[in-house]
Amino acid sequence: MQAKVCWLAVVLAACGAAQAQWEMESSGTTADLRGIDNVGGGVAWASGTNGTVLRTEDGGYLWQACAVPPGAEHLDFRGVQAFDANTAIVMSSGKGDLSRLYKTTDGCQTWKLVFTNPYPDGFWDAIKFADSLHGFLFGDPIAVRGTSESRFELEQTFDGGKSWVLWEQKISELKAGEGSCAFAASNSSLLLEDRFDASVALGCQGGPGILLAENTAPGFCDCHPMPPEKEWFNRLIVSLIPSAPFPMEESGGIFSIARNGDELIAVGGDYRQPESGSQSAAILRYRHWIAPTTLPHGYRSAVVYDAASKTWITVGPNGTDVSTDDGKNWRALHPDPAMHEASNADREWNALSLPFVVGPRGRIGKLNPKALTAAAH
Repeated sequence: MQAKVCWLAVVLAACGAAQAQWEMESSGTTADLRGIDNVGGGVAWASGTNGTVLRTEDGGYLWQACAVPPGAEHLDFRGVQAFDANTAIVMSSGKGDLSRLYKTTDGCQTWKLVFTNPYPDGFWDAIKFADSLHGFLFGDPIAVRGTSESRFELEQTFDGGKSWVLWEQKISELKAGEGSCAFAASNSSLLLEDRFDASVALGCQGGPGILLAENTAPGFCDCHPMPPEKEWFNRLIVSLIPSAPFPMEESGGIFSIARNGDELIAVGGDYRQPESGSQSAAILRYRHWIAPTTLPHGYRSAVVYDAASKTWITVGPNGTDVSTDDGKNWRALHPDPAMHEASNADREWNALSLPFVVGPRGRIGKLNPKALTAAAH
């Protein structure tokens, strides 16, 4: 009897020590979630299918269902860019006018349609803002009027999304090869380097790589919301860093990018082969690609850097991986669920904005504060 009691104590102690890495939260929705943006101070916004937008003001204890934007009942909100508890922009992804931007300034009680994709063959992939005024919007290739060519759609705003200007005079640099695309998997294929420069992750059969959109004189338009058109276009530089070590497939390539200093980490793979970790991550340093020694253990759709623990974290359908050596080696954050956890405790993830992660069927997780501390050791 005493032996049984001791054995039970050991088991209970083990259960207590094996805390969940992701603490599951109640979202109140069954929508597939792909957008998540943590503003800070307990405020975060999430978005997904069927016009779904969620908001929390208490660190995820309660997620509020927002009013559905007008005419958005069947739209898929792949991206959300939040500014505070009251202000946010959501981006839907779909062909042509199914790609739209809605903005709220009253805590998602009401929404205003601020921009609709004007190109019938367009498809938006990601939206990012550096501050409340300056942002970029990126989409799949669109036809160039009067030619047989197509180019990626790159739009920029200087007034908080009220108006957008297309980088249309950079046709040669933005020219898209046959089968080129970007991915609207987690709203993280677009990375803002500052208010005027951006990096974009590419994929599909056109080839994986990073597109760099740069302004040669940052700060030149600080004194007015929109610079003179001629002056603005003359200051733009677009370049491509090709040959990234990712699948060159219709369903493969780079899905997410993040930066820490001079180092950019790209993750992805082939979403149709989620269990395959082959070609799922790479390091870009000074325009040169470096392949990791140990890769994540599956296709990955989002990556972020946690400065506090000096840890990179990436998620996908089959789990979470972390790296504490700047992307050279990756290991599972949660190799086996604890005894009290469901078998899918660390599966089915789409997008990250620490400490939150979101996925299909309304899944929202919040990172256990001790998880990355333990990973760093």
